Amino acid sequence: MDYVQRYGRAARWFHAFVYVVMLILLSTGWWFVLDNYQDPLLGLPDGDIHEWTGLLFVLVTLIYVVGRVRAARAFVRESLEREPGDARWLAAWPKAALTGRFPRHEGHYDPGQRLANLVMLATLAALALTGLGMLYLPSILLMADLHRWTTFLLTPVLAGHVLVAAGLLPGYRGVWRSMHLGGHLPRPVAARIWPGWLARQDSDTPAEPGRPTEPAA
Repeated sequence: MDYVQRYGRAARWFHAFVYVVMLILLSTGWWFVLDNYQDPLLGLPDGDIHEWTGLLFVLVTLIYVVGRVRAARAFVRESLEREPGDARWLAAWPKAALTGRFPRHEGHYDPGQRLANLVMLATLAALALTGLGMLYLPSILLMADLHRWTTFLLTPVLAGHVLVAAGLLPGYRGVWRSMHLGGHLPRPVAARIWPGWLARQDSDTPAEPGRPTEPAA
């Protein structure tokens, strides 16, 4: 089977780091909401785990962004793009997620991904800032409320992202490989989900049969 490579190694490792960290942060954060840390969830002080994991997330994210400024700018720019057919694509999404018959789009991300990217970017930034605020500006009581309500907003978006990215919906079957197993995505999957991006990849670096092309960025 012919493959293309959508994401480079650094992006895949950072993505893996983020979802492991988010699993810890969300589990300990929701445990505070539900149990107020009365019973240990992970066998250690859950509040300390949450704080130190949050600080690690902020530190590694800053290092990644500074070290890969061009990639970070491209992510934001491509997530902010708009196409004339976005509304039609979004209207067709519920059925297409089951059938795989997505309307064509030209972006690096489809319209649904762009919306999810912006929500996740905004909420993760808000969580980082309010978390730091609670640690170093404890007198500002509003920080805790903002942190909690932002978590409520982020959780279903992340759950939807996992559902789609794991390929659990029939229309997204196979898409999980773009971030796993070396990022080698089967060409038919790329053509179904990101047709415009695949066409640009083919025009820049034609694929050899059975071998992945290099990612565009």
